[in-house]
Amino acid sequence: MPDQIDGVFSALADPTRRAILARLATGDATSGELAGAFPISAQAVSKHLNVLEAAGLIVRTREAQRRWCRIVPAQVRTVADWASQYERLWTERYDALDTYLGQLVSEEES
Repeated sequence: MPDQIDGVFSALADPTRRAILARLATGDATSGELAGAFPISAQAVSKHLNVLEAAGLIVRTREAQRRWCRIVPAQVRTVADWASQYERLWTERYDALDTYLGQLVSEEES
């Protein structure tokens, strides 16, 4: 699992790849459609797609002359599952901060 999650986070580290995933979350797209949505070359978009595919975040299929890209929800879920293990910690910290701020307000009002 650590190798898998490392590859996913490495792929997600780039804003263009995150934008590609956001676009694919709305539906499948061809490589050409994706390339047209970014101010970079089609070759650069293809390299980003290769990284996303290697991380298991997308799959590409060929249909005649077109290469379709589709997001892999299960792999995206891997990131959500990893982050959820820290949810309790975040909630506890926010609750403690809320309590502290409430005490400060009470002291100022006194």
